[in-house]
Amino acid sequence: MKQYNIYKVYVMAAVLALGLTSCNDFLTIYPTDKTIAEDFWKTKEDVQGMVNGVYKSMASYDNQDRAIIWGAFRSDELVKYSDYSSTSLDNINAVNLLPSNGYNNWASFYSTINRCNIVLAHAADVMEVDPGFTKGDCDAVRAQMLAMRSLCYFYLVRAFRDVPYITQSFEDDDQDMLVAQSSPDSVLQFCINDLVEAETYVMKNGGYGEADWRNWGFFTRDAVWALLSDIYLWRASMTHSQADYQKCIEYADKVIDSKDAYYKTTNIDLVGGSTEKDIYHLYRGTMAFNYNFVIGNSRESILEWQYYSADDGFNHALENAYYRSGNKDNYKSSSMLMASPIFNYVGTNTNTLQGQKVYETTSDLRYWNNTYGVHNEEATQLEIRKMVGLSSIISTSQTAGAKKGDITESTVGAYTSYDQNWIVYRLTDVMLMKAEALVQTAASDSDNVTLNKVFDLVQTVNKRSISEDGITKGDTLNPSSFRSKEDFELLVLAERERELCYEGKRWFDLVRYCYRHMEGVDITTKLADTKTWPALYGSMLKLVVRKYMSGGDAVTYKMKGEPYLYWPVYESEIKVNKLLKQNPVYEQEETTSKK
Repeated sequence: MKQYNIYKVYVMAAVLALGLTSCNDFLTIYPTDKTIAEDFWKTKEDVQGMVNGVYKSMASYDNQDRAIIWGAFRSDELVKYSDYSSTSLDNINAVNLLPSNGYNNWASFYSTINRCNIVLAHAADVMEVDPGFTKGDCDAVRAQMLAMRSLCYFYLVRAFRDVPYITQSFEDDDQDMLVAQSSPDSVLQFCINDLVEAETYVMKNGGYGEADWRNWGFFTRDAVWALLSDIYLWRASMTHSQADYQKCIEYADKVIDSKDAYYKTTNIDLVGGSTEKDIYHLYRGTMAFNYNFVIGNSRESILEWQYYSADDGFNHALENAYYRSGNKDNYKSSSMLMASPIFNYVGTNTNTLQGQKVYETTSDLRYWNNTYGVHNEEATQLEIRKMVGLSSIISTSQTAGAKKGDITESTVGAYTSYDQNWIVYRLTDVMLMKAEALVQTAASDSDNVTLNKVFDLVQTVNKRSISEDGITKGDTLNPSSFRSKEDFELLVLAERERELCYEGKRWFDLVRYCYRHMEGVDITTKLADTKTWPALYGSMLKLVVRKYMSGGDAVTYKMKGEPYLYWPVYESEIKVNKLLKQNPVYEQEETTSKK
């Protein structure tokens, strides 16, 4: 269950004390002098209020909005709702990523970064005036801020590649704020260094006490390890580094082992009844939707942005993106985004784009739970159900799963408030990160020891979502269908799409897939400092354009090289900060022309 007591106590003080007002455009991270006023930074409570303010900032509308647009909308899984008017989204869909597009604005992430830097700059001073704020307390606060700052930078690197890396706190309008971009190698290494420090001092899994929201709302050791695994996987995909793939696996195993130890030590009864031999402890498929996407802060979750029932605590960005209702008491005529028609395609369905399918069988509960209106061959857009529907399509009272004939789609429920958490990391995500890295460490197509581990991980995630009484021959994944490393790479990619769709993962998954098949990528050099860039992997582009019923060829033609994987720098940032360099493939005028 969601619990929000500490947020309610501290967040107003944190927001007021850390109210950021900008006097020009660069980074938009200027707090007022009240932040370091002599009557502040006096008590342990002051520090805790600021820390809660940082978490509140991370869950802001703008950050949530960009997590969806940057991480999901550019991929094959989302389309703009046809009745929703947005030139910005239309241009993104057409790969016209103009520098004036508001989604290029990184200010909200830099605002959160600056809040982290302010806490890092002042928290230690409180030990001198408040004996109740101990060295251990200070180390824990520092670890939280290092981890949150790293998460922000990881979003920025994946979205823009070359970004300013800032550890100084900006608290006075007189400070020089002109900072040049850094290349990905240095930013990612700084993040890794900070996270390695943070893992020592953050709370271990479950350390806040049973059912305390901070176990999911704050960075725990599991969350730090999940982020490290993700960063190593991203860097490994860019550089083809075997050492980084091994580090991804190492940190994924830390998360898996930690979860396993916690369940076995506390003897928690998970729905579905995991056994002593089960190291993953996943919810049964009939229950997973409710616990992960309705109730929130589930046992499978690792880190969630927290929302609560107050006027300023609704998840309006997620609501606007995915939620649509015709309920007369809570009418919302349209969402911004819809699911692409690829989510209709199951098994040997002949009406597939690029010959691809998402689901292997209609016995996969995710087929029904993730998306409304499936099984409609003529649909060109589908409403999103994940994080919108109020319950699983399977009744929670059923004990043995459901047969195919029992599966029916339900209608969306009405909301009096919309406080759905945003899941940053959950266990199946980490399991599939490990599987993705393992494929790349396999010595050859005949390395059965490694590739069998890959299959077992994917099969575990997949099988829990198969309707137990509806399984027929061919309904589950068949190991004999996968014979090469390439087959297993695509298997993991497909399972991540089934399991993590609409969660802001897919575009980043596709970019990693693309990088693994590109040569000549140099993460030590900024895009603007080079004249030629490696071409994009054609198979990745074919996946991107699956959502287009027409016009896919034009999109493929426009995406010629590495810079097209990233957003341009927002034009107002370029005007204010002369040290910034624009992504070189985008012109700086309001046209659709490209260099």
